[in-house]
Amino acid sequence: NPYAGLVNHLRAAWLSGKTRPMEYRMAQLEALGRFLDEKKQDILEATALDMGKPSFEAYFTEILLCKNELNDTLNNLSHWMKDEHVDKNLVMQLDSAFIRKDPYGVVLIIAPWNYPIHLFLVPLIGAIAAGNCVVVKPSEIAKNTERLVAEMLSCYLDNDCFAVVTAGVQETTRLLENKFDYIFFTGTPSVGRIIMTAAAKHLTPVTLELGGKNPCYVSDTCEVQNVARRVAWGRFFNAGQTCVAPDYVLCSVEMQEKLMPALREAITEFFGSNPRESPDFGRIVGDKQFRRIRALLCSGRVAIGGQTDEKERYVAPTVLADVLPSDPAMQEEIFGPILPIVVVANMDEAIDFINARPRPLAIYAFSCDSKVVNQVLERTSSGGFCGNDTLMHTALTSLPFGGIGNSGLGKYHGKFTFDTFTHRRGCLHRNMGLEALNALRYPPYSQQKLGLLSATFEVKRKGMCTLL
Repeated sequence: NPYAGLVNHLRAAWLSGKTRPMEYRMAQLEALGRFLDEKKQDILEATALDMGKPSFEAYFTEILLCKNELNDTLNNLSHWMKDEHVDKNLVMQLDSAFIRKDPYGVVLIIAPWNYPIHLFLVPLIGAIAAGNCVVVKPSEIAKNTERLVAEMLSCYLDNDCFAVVTAGVQETTRLLENKFDYIFFTGTPSVGRIIMTAAAKHLTPVTLELGGKNPCYVSDTCEVQNVARRVAWGRFFNAGQTCVAPDYVLCSVEMQEKLMPALREAITEFFGSNPRESPDFGRIVGDKQFRRIRALLCSGRVAIGGQTDEKERYVAPTVLADVLPSDPAMQEEIFGPILPIVVVANMDEAIDFINARPRPLAIYAFSCDSKVVNQVLERTSSGGFCGNDTLMHTALTSLPFGGIGNSGLGKYHGKFTFDTFTHRRGCLHRNMGLEALNALRYPPYSQQKLGLLSATFEVKRKGMCTLL
């Protein structure tokens, strides 16, 4: 296997204990901070070349949010690493019972192309913080960013413990033949199944950050202009190539008619009368992805936008009205700047519509009535939820980010990333003396021993009293 030597080299470094001291982890994390600071312009240029990403969006997602994750980790790592002492029963009062935060070992991070720095760097931060050695596989689709990461990251991190592998599909298949101690993958459900199958051969645990069709319910009672701006921003940010973007709107016929002019106004406000000329609107990452998205425009009727240019890989910010559940745009995750509107009679029908489909990565609900937002929250299931806005729940390091069911498994961001890459090792350190206390569990057994053992080991319900 072409990657066996690399994986074995990293495993030897991990077994040496090099990554375990807090000082080492902090030094590597601080080096990542220098990478973000010193290569800021290179990151902005690479993401612009790969997908026309506006520098504002690139700075916010690829640099600022990553620095937030980094600083949150640096601020709290000493606390996160500490042993967690737990409750003990009567027999073990003089012993030490604790949870040790161990690293898994050698972990693999496979990143996607849509946020090519953020989506490898945030899991890498947690993996380093937890004391692991790491192989990073950036996306080969975002070629310029892949080259930047491959050439520059090794200048900042310890090459005995951290490596970047550039690989296409065939090479990644060979990479996955190696035994890793944890695999973190961000991508599509179909590839997620391939990753999980490969991991199963070694009984390797996985985190799968996948996608899906994120519904956005808009009730009849809301501030239409505000809804339009927030939905348009979430849908057309990064030219719609965001796994948590609102994938379709559910609303009544009356709301669709109110929403349409408000969405048109918001799109013009954001990108001008010709979004193609706007410096603030990106492009589709590749020809294959462009053709797939363009084919979805036959759904419903094009109410706003719809213009395309294959040479530029440009798809205009587009809203589709009167879309049917059977239309092509409702059969797959759009992952582009197209927003279908599906008409429903009321909130109950919207909730039934959502629950009849695979559980999404995010659900959005807009209403001036908080009871409506709470109803959608309580009666549905999704990886995350955001009321009266889109995307913003992902910006908080204090909230876990991840999917459920078809949209993935496992979570990260902030301490949740540290926990994901940490094996919580249950430990009991007993006193060597006081052997008389242990005699109750040794043969020969008796009813008297069992009674005393039960009295010292039993966990009782709170609020219950025992009559003596």
